[in-house]
Amino acid sequence: MTKIDLITGILGSGKTTFLMKYARHFIDKGENIAILENDFGAVNIDMMILQELKCDNCRLEMIAGGCDADCHKRRFKTQLISLGMQHFDRVLVEPSGIFDMDEFFDILHESPLDRWFEIGSVLTIVDAEMEEQLSEQMEYLLGSEAACCGKLILSKLGNIKNETTEQTSERILSHVNHALEAIRCDRRLAMRDIVAKDWETFDEDDHRLFKNAGYRGSSYVKKFSPEDIQSSVHYFMHINIDKGEISPLISRIMNDESCGSIFRIKGSLPVEGGWLKVNATREKTEISPVDEGQPVLIVIGDDVCRERIDEHIKPLNTDEEYVSI
Repeated sequence: MTKIDLITGILGSGKTTFLMKYARHFIDKGENIAILENDFGAVNIDMMILQELKCDNCRLEMIAGGCDADCHKRRFKTQLISLGMQHFDRVLVEPSGIFDMDEFFDILHESPLDRWFEIGSVLTIVDAEMEEQLSEQMEYLLGSEAACCGKLILSKLGNIKNETTEQTSERILSHVNHALEAIRCDRRLAMRDIVAKDWETFDEDDHRLFKNAGYRGSSYVKKFSPEDIQSSVHYFMHINIDKGEISPLISRIMNDESCGSIFRIKGSLPVEGGWLKVNATREKTEISPVDEGQPVLIVIGDDVCRERIDEHIKPLNTDEEYVSI
């Protein structure tokens, strides 16, 4: 049977970055793998990022979004049937940050998939910089995705400067367990369930841990369906604005209620002589120099109005190739 892993995490948690490293491990070992981008939305930026993994022993597939939940489930099953007939060593599934966990488990118990696939690991990625208070819908997604995970993997630990790794882990565990309690899940995560390590230092033992992490069949109250979730992520690309305008622009977007309830803006922007990394939450905005970057701002929030954010960016932007999705 083919092992199948699920890489989960709420919007902006770092799923794709982790998947790149996890998949590269299998490729370097010569294993024949497939990656299925199971996105509920109509546009899949992550699939573009993953193209560099494509090779003779790594196949990339995507489920086109823009359909209702039943249609999406049928497409998911059809793709898995196709992959199951090809006998890969491992299939890695990265869903949208808005995902019904039951869909994954229910489909794999249907014929003929139940004869072809065996669930390997459910790995949930959590941003170490995650805001202390998320929207009710995002708290639900955090809890529902953590409820079934074999391991909870912290991302962006290197950005945390005022805590030890143990303190960060304890803070995230407290937040996740509160989210589990809110959906009436009996499971509570402990330090043994978390991986808190610089991703650049992942070694053979770490990848062995990920491959054998397994999953938990936890139950919880389903408070929302994917169609109910108002949280979304939008990409604003090819931005070139004056350095002095960056911080005021971020502040205006964050504080303009007509842009939606924004809880994160991140990305990088070009400036003379290099790049600036942008990482903004409701509490603070951090702008710092980095060696490399791409001219993009990623906006995450509830009821995000892309057109209104365009109105803030366009008057300042000198890049004629600007696009937002």
